[in-house]
Amino acid sequence: MSETVVTRFAPSPTGFLHIGGGRTALFNWLYARRHGGKMLLRIEDTDRERSTEAAIAAIIDGLSWLGLSWDGDVVYQFSRAARHREVAEKLLAEGKAYHCYASQQELTAMREAARKEGRSKLYNGLWRDRDPSEAPAGVKPVIRLKAPQTGETVIDDQVQGRVTWQNADLDDLVLLRSDGTPTYMLAVVVDDHDMGVTHIIRGDDHLTNGARQKHIYDALGWSVPTMAHIPLIHGPDGSKLSKRHGALGVDAYRAMGYLPAAMRNYLVRLGWSHGDQEIFTEQEMIAAFDLAHIGRSPARFDFAKLENLNGHYIRGSADADLIAALEQLLPHIAGGEQLANAMSPALRDKLLAAMPGLKERAKTLVELFEASRFVWASRPIDIADQAKALLTPEARTVLKSLVPELEALSDWNAAAVEGVVRAFAERQNLKLGAVAQPLRAALTGRTTSPPIFDVLAVLGRIESLGRLRDQAG
Repeated sequence: MSETVVTRFAPSPTGFLHIGGGRTALFNWLYARRHGGKMLLRIEDTDRERSTEAAIAAIIDGLSWLGLSWDGDVVYQFSRAARHREVAEKLLAEGKAYHCYASQQELTAMREAARKEGRSKLYNGLWRDRDPSEAPAGVKPVIRLKAPQTGETVIDDQVQGRVTWQNADLDDLVLLRSDGTPTYMLAVVVDDHDMGVTHIIRGDDHLTNGARQKHIYDALGWSVPTMAHIPLIHGPDGSKLSKRHGALGVDAYRAMGYLPAAMRNYLVRLGWSHGDQEIFTEQEMIAAFDLAHIGRSPARFDFAKLENLNGHYIRGSADADLIAALEQLLPHIAGGEQLANAMSPALRDKLLAAMPGLKERAKTLVELFEASRFVWASRPIDIADQAKALLTPEARTVLKSLVPELEALSDWNAAAVEGVVRAFAERQNLKLGAVAQPLRAALTGRTTSPPIFDVLAVLGRIESLGRLRDQAG
């Protein structure tokens, strides 16, 4: 590819970074990295009433958490309004655009007539060829593009293939509103041109915008970037993605305990495939990503698949990295402040020792947090109802008999405590489970945990014996 590839992610800051937006940003980032190019970030904040600083911060934070960096400074579309006006005035001076003085009532009547007749073209060209001397006094006009009225507009889309529109069905777009503010259509074209964008990769809800924007490019004599319109993400049932399916902000997935690398891997496989490969390192993703293998059908969001993939990444993560990720998550989850306040070098060492056993079962960092409670819980620990059922009077008697034997142990480690417990169970004519299950309940307050002898080793002699005495009575 001879030209330097320049992609862009251009969100409107009217809310959080939607999961679909995260995928669009990822595809732009991957394509730019694959071709040694650049991905630019442009905040499309021309809707002044709905654009907020909080939303801008959420978008930037979400991209940063996903590990998607952009090149150069963030571009704010609103700050370029004078440039957009300049282009509209140029088109007007060249006779490629015109002043339209149609009133709101006239526009409403045109729309209603078009709907009755089943026409998609809503504006009837009322002021397209009229003499400006006919302009009503005191009315501020809009500037409309003189779009082609015959023939067709064609886009050779990298995902959708060749897409054709009849020009008779496309309106004369408004470029500049009556108050002098540019429309989205004009601003996007001018910004993409001025920023040197070579590839526009975005959702297929913008496909018709692609045809309309091509009219502006053609009128200006500018080359049209390569376009790739990605199908939207649907829910598992095939309907439009909603909050119940997972149409949440990227920040919500962070709070649910997903790892950025797992989210990237999951999102890249939503609508793009590379043979049967499901799991990609970042470098593999960059090396393999192309536009040709993005499907034309909507991808389906699957929470179970995301959880399983996240579990894979958790198991493959370094123990110290998981503790760091857990610490970052604590302010965002219920009960997190308890561990945050208790964190000390000694507790961190205990968590590090427990992590190999903890991470085998956890599918999210929140599950990892819950599973780690036994490490940092203060005595007397809370016992879940299912665990209480294991602590029968007989089981408590077994624990009471076991405590002195564990107290006599000089070297406290997993192998040593295992030897004591097994020998005790044999002498008492008990199956190992009859001792291990109440041990687990007393030490962790749960019915599942890492291997019980590892639990004893992690908790250490003093804490283990203290918890057992609490429950042995």
